Amino acid sequence: MAAPFPVPAVTDNPDGWGPCTVPAHLKDIPFAPFNKGDKLGRVADWTQGAFGQKYAGRGYQQGGVPVFNFFANEEEESFHLVDNRPVKTTKFGGGRRYQQNQRFQQQRRDGKDGRGGPEGDKKKGGAQQQKKQQFYGRDNQRPTQYSSSVEIGADWQVMEQISTTSLSRLNYSPGEPEDLLACGSLEYYDKSYDNLAVKKEKPLEKTKRIFRTVTTSDDPIMQQLASSGKGRVFAVDSILTHLMCMQSSKYGWDLLATRKGDKLFFDWRSSSKFTLLTVNETAPEAVPEDKDNINGMHHLALEATAINQNFSQQVLVKDGNKLDFGQPNPFASPSDAGMLASCAYKYRKWRLASGSDAPEIVVRCEMDGALRTAEGAAPQTVLVKALNEYDLKSQDYRKRLENQKGAVLLSETKNNKFKVAKWTASALLSGADQIKLGFVSRATPRDVSNHVVLAMHALKPRDAARSISLDMDNCWGIVRALCDMLLALDEGAYLLVKDPNKELLRVYSVPSDAFAAVSAPAEDDDLDGVDMGGEGAGGGVPVDVTVPIVPTLASATADADD
Repeated sequence: MAAPFPVPAVTDNPDGWGPCTVPAHLKDIPFAPFNKGDKLGRVADWTQGAFGQKYAGRGYQQGGVPVFNFFANEEEESFHLVDNRPVKTTKFGGGRRYQQNQRFQQQRRDGKDGRGGPEGDKKKGGAQQQKKQQFYGRDNQRPTQYSSSVEIGADWQVMEQISTTSLSRLNYSPGEPEDLLACGSLEYYDKSYDNLAVKKEKPLEKTKRIFRTVTTSDDPIMQQLASSGKGRVFAVDSILTHLMCMQSSKYGWDLLATRKGDKLFFDWRSSSKFTLLTVNETAPEAVPEDKDNINGMHHLALEATAINQNFSQQVLVKDGNKLDFGQPNPFASPSDAGMLASCAYKYRKWRLASGSDAPEIVVRCEMDGALRTAEGAAPQTVLVKALNEYDLKSQDYRKRLENQKGAVLLSETKNNKFKVAKWTASALLSGADQIKLGFVSRATPRDVSNHVVLAMHALKPRDAARSISLDMDNCWGIVRALCDMLLALDEGAYLLVKDPNKELLRVYSVPSDAFAAVSAPAEDDDLDGVDMGGEGAGGGVPVDVTVPIVPTLASATADADD
């Protein structure tokens, strides 16, 4: 007879799974784990079975005592699938090629070149890989660091620091200007240059005419206008456009602002390179700051200035017919004997704010030539400028100007945005009708003294401003803000310094004699092998020349007031 099987007592838990009470002999016994990783858990936990095995050993915290966490890892690792299918062979012996590759890799690991010889210093990878390594990180290189245009004195005090990027929010419309005086005479433009082509190139002639670059405080007419109270702020167009378009400038520069009484004068330092033109200032490839390199900043600036001076006189008809403005050139002297370059000046006045007591700015605007129009119409005034090519391999005027003049102009405008913006603003300030733009290239890549004129392009100032996104209201807003800031300072001399490596303009308070001991650079130092054309090309009024005061200036200004 079988032994009886007693049925154990089963405790029913209607609210959950497991016993309802703890046995008396296990009550109040603390849990003492053998390892620090042991934790209290359940005898059976169905909630962790889905992910416990898959992510075992990857930081997953398994609940319960580790002795229950069993996985058949050894059994799974010892299991392998055996493929008994025959290996397919290709017609060209793929297995043999695989064996050769294995042998070449072994030889390369042993320091050989794959043919049994030593590898030596041979670069790894093919030509494409070497090219990638050569240009790796090219876009992450540090930008070129340029030196400052002036040495900052230890006793100079910083009055203001202006971020040039914040100037784009300024706007002001000064309205139409008031013409105070016009003087000088202009020769007429030779229209035959409009038909110039690459196959009909003309050599650039070196002019013997004299160019006078006179700053604001040295201008006798500016002095008379200031003494007669015609304005509070005085500047020449090259300085004013420099301030207007400073957001596009990349190199360092400085300007001198002098407070005399209630008046403000903007000038350039006598020893600065302010009057020199830049080349490819805003190009993607930075121009090196190397004085020994003919394609460096210094030599290119001298070359571009010489090209513009020679070109502005070559395209004019020298038959004696001129557009006379009624007053003689204020910078002429008896010793010039008609050798002054064709140039005329307009002294114009704008109001910098609304109201009768608002400050007014007087600007000397410059024009280069005149243009004959239909019979009965008044002649037009033009600005004559030139873009020069120095790297024949990258730009290549001779190949692209014939069929892609617009693309060349767009590329040159991007590479010289600051310079082109200044020219456009100057044309708008002077009221010029056109800008005659020439394309000039070197005769040979290494010859900086001989050039050829390849093509011409005519621009209307307003169309040019629209194409380069030049907003004159923003330009005048910048001028107004700077003038208000400087007019609020005490009397004295202030130097505006553009940081060459940051978008920052600093205003320093400098002693009145800070630049008195610094003489202008010698003419031979400026040329450095570049033929500037006529004598006195880079300087101001010679010391031994007496500049005559225009006798009818008082009557002319009185007529303008009426």
